Amino acid sequence: MENDALENSIVYVIDDDESARSSLEFLLDVAGVRVRSFASGDQFLKSSPPLKRACIITDVRMPGMGGVDLTRRVKDTDPSVPVIVITGHADVPMAIDAMRAGASDFIEKPFEENVIISAIRRALSEKAEGDAAVKERREIEARLSLLSAREHDVVEGLVEGKANKMIAFDLDISPRTVEVYRANAMKKLQAKTLSDLVRMVTIARLS
Repeated sequence: MENDALENSIVYVIDDDESARSSLEFLLDVAGVRVRSFASGDQFLKSSPPLKRACIITDVRMPGMGGVDLTRRVKDTDPSVPVIVITGHADVPMAIDAMRAGASDFIEKPFEENVIISAIRRALSEKAEGDAAVKERREIEARLSLLSAREHDVVEGLVEGKANKMIAFDLDISPRTVEVYRANAMKKLQAKTLSDLVRMVTIARLS
């Protein structure tokens, strides 16, 4: 996405952690992105900020309204607004709930500066170009079709948040074998991290 598209957009940061909120606000400001922050989902909704050309970044866990419920509320108001969910707890099931609620992405803390900027670019691009999401889903489905039956089984376990040992127990194979299937699956899916893998499977399930 071109820089001028970022400059013409606004990012709303919603996080009860003042330090994290200020840090992200500073990062976006330096990157030339208009940004406005809120300490809670309730505060954000109460202010009723304009959602045109907006992108929302919200933490999953917050006092009062959490990121998942906020995502649902925003999507009820305007389904086209991209919502990026961030979490410091590696809570895969909750992240999946957020994506089912309509979040476009989720990112684990701590994250590199370029990761969040790239996520914003991608989210705003998908909003402006609806075909981008469809194309991504088709690519993911094509990659998933390359997995063997056992690789699918291991991936399903990972998406459910299970550890390698638990997956091994369920499938009656060794943890080392699970690691091999996991590595093969991530290579075929072109997933660099577990979050990437979960995100891909979740997107495919939403189709």
